[in-house]
Amino acid sequence: MRFLLRVAFWLAVVLVLLPSGGSQPTPGINVTALDAMSAAKATVTDMRSFCERQPDACSVGSQAAVAIGHRAQAGAKMLYEYLNEHLGSADGGTEANGATAKAVPLPPARPSQHTLSPTDLAPAWRGSQPHREARRDRPA
Repeated sequence: MRFLLRVAFWLAVVLVLLPSGGSQPTPGINVTALDAMSAAKATVTDMRSFCERQPDACSVGSQAAVAIGHRAQAGAKMLYEYLNEHLGSADGGTEANGATAKAVPLPPARPSQHTLSPTDLAPAWRGSQPHREARRDRPA
């Protein structure tokens, strides 16, 4: 649901920033940045309390978002299987004898934690620091 709201917001921003094309004269509207920011803040505040005011609409919207998500997953799975079937191998999905190529499993992931030795973890050598008395004896 948040993804859809973000997409709608950024699409609106892009549409506002696009040039108008000049076919219609723009009306003389005087809106300052402060007015726009206060309107945006009021809109966000109103959206936060939407589920409190309209619980039925909010529950139906969440159920619709879940159903759309399941359909999107099913569609992505079908597309993945189709592309894997047709474009799975470099020679068009068939071996030399005409049989369909089988998918090669990926090798297991190597463990990458705790691979440093104690000498790797030791801090780098920085040399000895000059004594405070030696710093005072230096000419300025």
